[in-house]
Amino acid sequence: MSETAEKERYRAPALDKGLDILELLAGVDGGLTQAEIAKRLGRSHNELYRMIDTLVRRGYVARNDGDRFALTLKLFGLAHLHVPVRRMVSYATPMMRELAQASHQANQLVVFDRGSVVVIAQQEAPSYWGISIRVGSHVSLFDTGSGHVLLAFRSPEERLMMVAEYVGGGEEPKIDPKFSARLDEIRTRGYEMMPSVQIPGVFNLSAPVLGPDGKGLAALTVPYIQIVNMPSAPDISATLGMIQETAARLSQLAGSDVGEA
Repeated sequence: MSETAEKERYRAPALDKGLDILELLAGVDGGLTQAEIAKRLGRSHNELYRMIDTLVRRGYVARNDGDRFALTLKLFGLAHLHVPVRRMVSYATPMMRELAQASHQANQLVVFDRGSVVVIAQQEAPSYWGISIRVGSHVSLFDTGSGHVLLAFRSPEERLMMVAEYVGGGEEPKIDPKFSARLDEIRTRGYEMMPSVQIPGVFNLSAPVLGPDGKGLAALTVPYIQIVNMPSAPDISATLGMIQETAARLSQLAGSDVGEA
């Protein structure tokens, strides 16, 4: 049997179609109609109809603006779910421990994964007082420092996809213009500092861990509390600087060329 015949014998045509669609949409901004997908791939409308429907149903592709199809963040979530996330945690753990010791505050590392905002690592405060969130906890995308940072360091289109996956329900996602402007401000200054909506007296201090493309992979967050019986503990400004420096070091390990704070 020739090499060509051997390759043909083990082909999976349906899988080829699905991968062709995903690879095509990955390189297009704004999505494509079904007719445009068929034309670019040199396939018939009928060949692709069921495949596109399956990809939409499984959450890899979203239907936007009525008749346009675009990638969701599901592939991104899958790519960062297992080995890369474990590797990030292994790199981050000693740095997070150093941050906790230096700041006298607890901290956590948070990622966006398939519609959820999830804590993947955390360090307790070294002293008696501290606000800790368990690994595996889900936090809000809209009213936490971590959620704001994860949204801020993505493109406007990706923000909409994240919101759509987070809220579910199949409705067209929308972001309030004021909230969008706030996200742009966070991106410009490089961090989020906000009073906790959940716990009075706590400030969320968050900075992004960036990938090689400058997009946010994770958010490093300290739920800052003022420790009145420990005058040597860094103040909120000094703590924010420590968070930014640690996040910059993690970004460099992730391949980003961001400079340290």
